[in-house]
Amino acid sequence: MDYKYLSRLITFGALQFAFLMLIAECLYPGYSISNNYISDLGVGPEPSRTLFTGSIIIFGACILVAALLFLRGGSDRTFVICLALAGIGSIGVGLFNEVDHNLLHRISAFLAFALGAAGVLLSMRITRPSFAYMSLVLGTISLSALVLFLTGNYLGLGPRGNRENDSISHNLLGNRIRCLSIASRTAEGYKIV
Repeated sequence: MDYKYLSRLITFGALQFAFLMLIAECLYPGYSISNNYISDLGVGPEPSRTLFTGSIIIFGACILVAALLFLRGGSDRTFVICLALAGIGSIGVGLFNEVDHNLLHRISAFLAFALGAAGVLLSMRITRPSFAYMSLVLGTISLSALVLFLTGNYLGLGPRGNRENDSISHNLLGNRIRCLSIASRTAEGYKIV
């Protein structure tokens, strides 16, 4: 198993999504991270809609392929299942927008956010101790932001998107931490369990 390839795949998916989402936010007239959901980008004006939709599908595909490669490498099955379902959820967010397919979009978003955060937490079991502690912190922050978002507790930071943005940003950062840990391994010196 080429762990550097796996690391590059996850890194590419996360970075292209973060970068293109930022561009989509800038190009969307009146978009506010405090007042809009991230998914509003998928039904907004062009080119924001295409940038967001394409980038989240690519992100989900990268995560799904990485999960399959982790499974092939003998990784922890619970971690792999969370990662695969988070990837499927991300693809679903891109395929089913919040206006035309609201229920499928919500289910997909929940899979992406909740299982993405769970995957960050579970990556503690396959990373070096220093990265495991960072995974614990980032996964906990991401799950906490998701719970605050789902319960409507915005902590005075905006009525809609802020907790959602916190959850996705910590998921993306957690993916990057996982990549750094994976890239620091060698096939002979550190086995994923």
